[in-house]
Amino acid sequence: MQSVLLSQLATANKLSVEPWPEDTTLYQPYEVEQILLPENASCLAVKAYLKMCNLPFDVRTCSNAEHMSPGGRMTKLPFIRAGAFIFAEFEPIVNFVEQKEMAIGNLQDDDEKADMRTYVSLVENIFTMAELYISFKNERVYKEVTAPRNGSVYPWPINHMQNYGKRHNALRLLKVYQWNDLDIENVIEKVAKCCETLEYKLKESPDTPFFYGEQPCELDAIAFGHLFSILTTTLPNMALAQTVQKFKLLVELCRFIDDKYFQTSFVPC
Repeated sequence: MQSVLLSQLATANKLSVEPWPEDTTLYQPYEVEQILLPENASCLAVKAYLKMCNLPFDVRTCSNAEHMSPGGRMTKLPFIRAGAFIFAEFEPIVNFVEQKEMAIGNLQDDDEKADMRTYVSLVENIFTMAELYISFKNERVYKEVTAPRNGSVYPWPINHMQNYGKRHNALRLLKVYQWNDLDIENVIEKVAKCCETLEYKLKESPDTPFFYGEQPCELDAIAFGHLFSILTTTLPNMALAQTVQKFKLLVELCRFIDDKYFQTSFVPC
């Protein structure tokens, strides 16, 4: 046990001392023809976070990004290769940046950080589950969007095998989080309550652009990633986007972050 702790301490010290690798690369699926809503939200959240930290990185799109990933709790994506280290999904990547003492939100005290991370967990869990639900549980969305996009980079019959496995894993995850038996009204209600919570948090600092003041934190990045993706993704069922559009402060937050870090001329669907 002592040797394991010493090894972990040595790794942490190495991470904090080494500079940010100039060759850091973020891996994700192809945006135009392949990436799905939950994956796009997660990838965009990580991109926003790294940009907010002013850390350079390249983006590499590849058809097998999910299978190259070392794993993850939900989408497995994105993953970054930073020097000798590889990390997948939002929270592990944020933890890596924090160990290098390059993270945003360093001015927050311990209580504020704990509060902020509660919101981060809420956003990731609610929005990712809702995105998985609409992508894989809704038959029309699955048949018209999810399956064609997910299978587009594979030849027949591998595309059907890939779609079957992907849907099976998504439904299993929904079952683990007790979303599998919900109907669309229950899903929308959960999303609306999460949006209400976020909008209330924004109202606590009415004269600042971010959730916790003048400077962004990881909550701004992950909220932007999910909200922006939902608002800009056209699906046969637009219930998620229509729900988010009701919360004007959240829409304006997306517009502000997009203007500041991405400049994509944000227009909600």
